[in-house]
Amino acid sequence: MNYIPELYRFLEQVERNNNREWFQDHKQEYDRLRALWLDDLQRLIDLMAQGDPSLRGCTAKQAAYRFYRDTRFSQDKSPYKTFFSAIITPYGKKDMRACYYLQMGLNRPDRDIQSGVYGGIWWPDSATLRKLRHAIVDNIEEFTAINDAPAMQREFPGWAGSSLKTIPKGWPKDHPQADLLKLKDIAKAHYLDEKFFCRKNWVERTAEMFLILKPLNDFINYSIDE
Repeated sequence: MNYIPELYRFLEQVERNNNREWFQDHKQEYDRLRALWLDDLQRLIDLMAQGDPSLRGCTAKQAAYRFYRDTRFSQDKSPYKTFFSAIITPYGKKDMRACYYLQMGLNRPDRDIQSGVYGGIWWPDSATLRKLRHAIVDNIEEFTAINDAPAMQREFPGWAGSSLKTIPKGWPKDHPQADLLKLKDIAKAHYLDEKFFCRKNWVERTAEMFLILKPLNDFINYSIDE
């Protein structure tokens, strides 16, 4: 049974009725859909672990983010998300290393992060970002080979995240890697819609895309750990 269309209809209902009373009345439906999605997420992780052994032992329960929004510092007080998401990494959710990120749900133009598969590092602190900039410049041939690989260019062309308008201080304005040095996130994204996730093979296809990102994640993480 393909439950994904039903999951999307449920998320649309959450968007229209984003309050605790409605959600409690539909909690049984949420629990059933969440359990099915977690089963698929575990299957995805297990497939990825065949190509990235560091993921062996990772579980869907550890990877999945809560459906409940943290509204403490947000003007939007709606209590529930309209997507399911997970961070797939052996380091844990709070570790600031490169990872794999999955988001499935409603895409909206005002949302910073859309449904899809993501890799790399997002929002690194200034010290980590400085270290990565030097690692990229010092190993530019390796980094270029990773980025220019045919599969990477097919599925993840360009860079996701944000960039500085000007080259960071301490680097010449005409530096040959100026565009890379301006990156604030060293990250990739392949945005996907409901049609993709409704395919019967979405788990297998997503695992294939994630593993394309492994060399980039590896480069970032061993550069941080050096």
